[in-house]
Amino acid sequence: AGMAVQVMVLPSPRCLFDDPVQIRVAGLLPQQAVTLRASLVDESGELFQAHARYRAGSSGELDLSRSPALGGSYLGVEPMGLLWSLQSKAPYKRLAKRNVLTPFCVDLEVYEGHGDMSRLLGKCTNERWFLGEGVKRISVREGHLKATLFLPPGPGPFPGLIDLYGSGGGLVEYRASLLASRGFVTLALAYMAFEDLPAMPEILELGYFEEAVNFLRKQQQVKDTGIGVLGLSKGADLALSMATFLPGIKAAVSISGSGFNSFIPLQGDGFTIPPHPYDLGRMKTSDESGLVDFSDVLHDHRDPATWDCHIPVERSLAKFLFLSGLDDRNWKSDLYCQDAVQRLQQHGREVEFCSYSGAGHLLEPPYLPLCQASIHKVLGMFVHWGGQWREHAKAQEDAWRRIQAFFWQHL
Repeated sequence: AGMAVQVMVLPSPRCLFDDPVQIRVAGLLPQQAVTLRASLVDESGELFQAHARYRAGSSGELDLSRSPALGGSYLGVEPMGLLWSLQSKAPYKRLAKRNVLTPFCVDLEVYEGHGDMSRLLGKCTNERWFLGEGVKRISVREGHLKATLFLPPGPGPFPGLIDLYGSGGGLVEYRASLLASRGFVTLALAYMAFEDLPAMPEILELGYFEEAVNFLRKQQQVKDTGIGVLGLSKGADLALSMATFLPGIKAAVSISGSGFNSFIPLQGDGFTIPPHPYDLGRMKTSDESGLVDFSDVLHDHRDPATWDCHIPVERSLAKFLFLSGLDDRNWKSDLYCQDAVQRLQQHGREVEFCSYSGAGHLLEPPYLPLCQASIHKVLGMFVHWGGQWREHAKAQEDAWRRIQAFFWQHL
């Protein structure tokens, strides 16, 4: 029977979720046709799978960083394709990590031929963790705060970050835990739809976010030169507001955001920024899929009547990085960011801006597969997020590198 077929994940079958790996197969016949399949079961029991057809080389080996996929979930040389093309059997599921203390286990299997995957030749498991060796997870319920603090190992001092997700609410930890695994003290902060925080608050108070900044700055391992904040979607405009109105923030990253205050009034010290006007009558529901497209819901952001909703970012001394996908179907984040970027540039501020063709709204840490549509927890509707599989995957890799480089540079 010759040598058994070996499936290897290098440098190690155990890694962080944002680590690229090399997937290799040895012990095949020369030019043998095989199908590789990746399977992952999430914490709710949902199965995500991807598969690709390959042909072994002349010495019976496959190396996904060199061998092209001939068909299946993706085509061509895609070293991490089996991860970024994972798709759930049920439609409109978003792969996200709830408990960052356990890994996602990806089963990699090699089947004979390009047919029905009936004969298994070999397999292995890639354990993908969200918490690096020695990173501490500390639940924070101090004052009004509902947050989780992640501390890298060692005395530091480390740059400090506050991490905000969008209007789906909840306390989302997996991006913060990965950033801590890369050397940042990171505070994942909930601000709506969590514990006793209302699902749709009538108002958000800047004082709550200031409390988070003060909490983070007093941590011994945090560098005292100022902190960074990053946010996705609604969290992105909150990040801009924090950088504009709160002292001590040196750098802010907006992911799929806007330059105005969205959906919920923001109350500061002696002022309130109203939400940008919108009309839910303009949302489009697809007859075919039942998916909701919100991209026309907001009034024209160039109309002077909306300018009191703008966040006056040009008053801030912080550094800014704006990231957006050109295929965002949730809202026109690229246009909205261009507007904020122009205002900053007109005032001579340094700003970085990157928009990705084919990327959707949910720009996540790399190798989390594209979610084109899923249920919005607060609205209770299926929302179209946009994105093309391969382009979105490449955008996530690039954005992740840029976010880390930006914070290392400015903090």
